[in-house]
Amino acid sequence: MPHFVRPQGARLVLALFALALGGFGIGTTEFATMGVLPEISDDLRTSIPSTGHLISLYALGVVVGAPLLAVLGARLPRKQLLLGLMLAFTVANLASALAPSFGLLAVGRFLSGLPHGAYFGIGSVVAARLVAPERRGRAVATMMAGLTTANLAGVPLSTVLGQAYGWRATYVVVTVLGALTLLALALWLPHVPGDPAVGMRSELNGLRERQVWLTVLTGAIGFGGFFAVYSYIAPTLTDVSGYAAGSISFILALFGLGMTLGNVLGGRLADWSVDKTLRLGLGSLVVVLLAFTVLVHGRATAAIGVFLLGGSGSAMIPALQARLMDVSGSAQALGAALNHSALNVANALGAWLGGLVIAAGFGYPSTAVVGAALAAAGLLVVLIGRRLPSGREQAHPAEAARQLVSAGTG
Repeated sequence: MPHFVRPQGARLVLALFALALGGFGIGTTEFATMGVLPEISDDLRTSIPSTGHLISLYALGVVVGAPLLAVLGARLPRKQLLLGLMLAFTVANLASALAPSFGLLAVGRFLSGLPHGAYFGIGSVVAARLVAPERRGRAVATMMAGLTTANLAGVPLSTVLGQAYGWRATYVVVTVLGALTLLALALWLPHVPGDPAVGMRSELNGLRERQVWLTVLTGAIGFGGFFAVYSYIAPTLTDVSGYAAGSISFILALFGLGMTLGNVLGGRLADWSVDKTLRLGLGSLVVVLLAFTVLVHGRATAAIGVFLLGGSGSAMIPALQARLMDVSGSAQALGAALNHSALNVANALGAWLGGLVIAAGFGYPSTAVVGAALAAAGLLVVLIGRRLPSGREQAHPAEAARQLVSAGTG
């Protein structure tokens, strides 16, 4: 394997920042559509439920692209692969901003989602390789911080601009972020070689474990409850809670704060017990979603509900990631990517089912009832999975993290 020298000092900080900047852009485009859904609907003359399919199409792009690109790029140099993924992401978002019709916008959203999961999967391995073994966990967390920060700053900012200057401005912001990431990666990320010992076959071997699929199913169904509500959060807050459109960005920032705190808490709980964290997280999500049907009818209580939704949903993400790393064996990059596939199946499923009940005339609060049912179904999958044997002995999350980064060191 080609020799690799870890960057030090400012070069290390800048390399991790470049990776995180890409996560910031991806996180912004993933959630920004939800904030400008009414503007897209009005401009392109489509119904809110039909416009919600844009969210599903992006999610389907992630589902398809995450495992496919992670496997196809298994042996490629990491820097070149990340640059290629970010270039595709930037071009697809520019196409979304320029799309003259709903059909072409739909194509642009699907293509924008393709690089999402592979970028985070490969980026996590690269971040781990950049530092000494005892600091690898923090390096991966730094890279993933871009996704969380997007919900605090990127999504609210792009929503404000989209409401003020038209929805296309939202995707222009993301295009600029993608271009800046390309520049940052080119300048600051060192050459990181691929591992010639890892190929398509070794990556695909991870798919033979039934617990991998049960964990993917848990995320796909359980987290779908979260997206059933959040996909339509903008029209729900304006039509039901009584918020003005200009206030939505503040609520989205509150949601991002809930996600950030929930992610921190979820990481600590996963160190305590992955299995218990999954059960606790899904159970809490069921309760929050049922409560949301009542909380959404007042402005103050709706804000509380949105904060709790972000916190309860994101709290189980670290446990899902740890669980996939526990059971995927040597296919750590594929396992990391599959987590994003699962969450974006949830995105598509939740947006679709939420749109169905809205179109049927049950009203926006009904999406929370659908969400609670999905979260409960995810909890049932966890309980079933506990009774089925695994082909591999489950590792402690810290050990799983060590295996992840070791896979990147060759």
